Amino acid sequence: MVTNLTETVSPSVWHGWGDPSHARPLGAGALEFLRRTLKLTSIDAGHPPVDVADVRVGPVALEEDDLDEIRAIVGTQHVATDAVERILHAGGKSTPDLLRRRSGDALEAPDAVVFPGRTEEVGQLLALCVRRQLAVVAFGGGTSVVGGVEPLRGRFAGVVTLDMRRMNRLLQVDPVSRTASFEAGIRGPAIEAALAPHGFTLGHFPQSHQEATLGGYVATRSAGQASTGYGRSDELVKTVHLETPAGPFDVGSLAPGTAAGPKLLDVVVGSEGTLGVITAVTVKVSPTPEDKVYGSWSFPSFAAGADAMRRLRHDGRLGDMPHVCRLSDTDETASTFKLGGWKTGLLSGYLAIRGQQTPVLSLFVWEGDRRGASARMRRSARILRRAGGIPLGPAPGKSWEHGRFSGPYLRDELLTRGVYVETLETAATWGQLEPTYQSVRRAILDALEARGGAAHVQTHISHVYSDGASLYFTFLSGLEEDWLAQNARVKEAASNAIVAAGATITHHHAVGLDHAPYMGAEIGDLGIKVLAGIKNTLDPAGIMNPGKLIPTPLETQP
Repeated sequence: MVTNLTETVSPSVWHGWGDPSHARPLGAGALEFLRRTLKLTSIDAGHPPVDVADVRVGPVALEEDDLDEIRAIVGTQHVATDAVERILHAGGKSTPDLLRRRSGDALEAPDAVVFPGRTEEVGQLLALCVRRQLAVVAFGGGTSVVGGVEPLRGRFAGVVTLDMRRMNRLLQVDPVSRTASFEAGIRGPAIEAALAPHGFTLGHFPQSHQEATLGGYVATRSAGQASTGYGRSDELVKTVHLETPAGPFDVGSLAPGTAAGPKLLDVVVGSEGTLGVITAVTVKVSPTPEDKVYGSWSFPSFAAGADAMRRLRHDGRLGDMPHVCRLSDTDETASTFKLGGWKTGLLSGYLAIRGQQTPVLSLFVWEGDRRGASARMRRSARILRRAGGIPLGPAPGKSWEHGRFSGPYLRDELLTRGVYVETLETAATWGQLEPTYQSVRRAILDALEARGGAAHVQTHISHVYSDGASLYFTFLSGLEEDWLAQNARVKEAASNAIVAAGATITHHHAVGLDHAPYMGAEIGDLGIKVLAGIKNTLDPAGIMNPGKLIPTPLETQP
């Protein structure tokens, strides 16, 4: 069974996130909150992006013979060298990526954007790029926030971006084994639309869901907002087909378990386009839930809330865990209440009477059959109450779900108003979670305030495991004149704090360019040599996504 899907790529803006029709302006309360918190005298829309016609793009470095060979493989209509298409593929969606393009700088745009339609075409394109010494960047939704799709030429004659959007078919569903196979260019909403008639869901909903692709999920080892229930992308993948410069590479097994040596699937999952191009994936799927049950609780501190989540994982039945588990710290809770239109005075008074002067908010969603989801929520509620939680009802969870994909749109308006905003994340064991939270938060604040400005840092837990949890930091400050230096200063300070705490340098944003310098602390020097050895086997010419994941500076030197 092969299902051809109508291309569902939403309208996109070259300087921001997703479909501009989904963006909403900041209200008066939000603007006042930002003025007061960040001590900004002005927060008007004084930093708009330049007109796309004024964006600087370098000349196409490819020879006409190169382009003719590429066109012969995929068809002339599937090769683009125009300025707009190159700008759209000039990087990902990190704040520096967007600020660069908004200011008119797309000088590092790829020389050509190619849209393959079949796995065989991808293999032929890679062989051509080896012969012609062209770097290759695989491009799904382009949602990387760590420099994962920067079109770096390095020592190569040019760079070609392979946009996978045409490879978006559902290939097969096995309802008995509960697996489904897709081409890798299919995007999040299209995955769910393709599975729905069969009664299944992938259950993978990262904040980038509307734009990101299945191949991107696998290549970056992503985690979705409901991963506590459905599992991370690396837990959902059964098999992957990878086209590499050395030839096709099939990894994984449909068998439920195997002892046949090291798991080569993990060589590809998280490889970030540095070994080849993922063209097809088989994943585990779950029955579409009949019902969702929402709950929220308040706790007196972030540490108390985190301990409640630990108890929920350790003391409750494993099957009772909510699919979504989120805990906001005091700062994020306060901004949620303020910006969400809550009756904060009444709520704050009620919680203060109950002994929670600086409350933190937790949100949970249980999915499943109608009776089962409610029963799981009730059993979990007993644990949360014993841990000091005060129930606040289903409304906060429903409100969060309604706006769960809106954060990136908010960033676009903040940048227009001269507000620097960025995120980073990590994960630590339960024993190290609180000190990691405190040290990374402090490092971000100190770095943001180093030039005399005010800053706001808010944090939440979004993924819960038996042995620990994730930490996701969002931080804001006034945009400095040298915003690249500002961003580098903050990311370096935070990354050093993460490494010093013994936490992971990335929980679900992947490595890309930003985190590559810290891979030695993550896997050791010998581990880097192992990764480099695998790359040398599958990509001996080094054309695949130079400079990412593996900290080998020679790849990016001209």
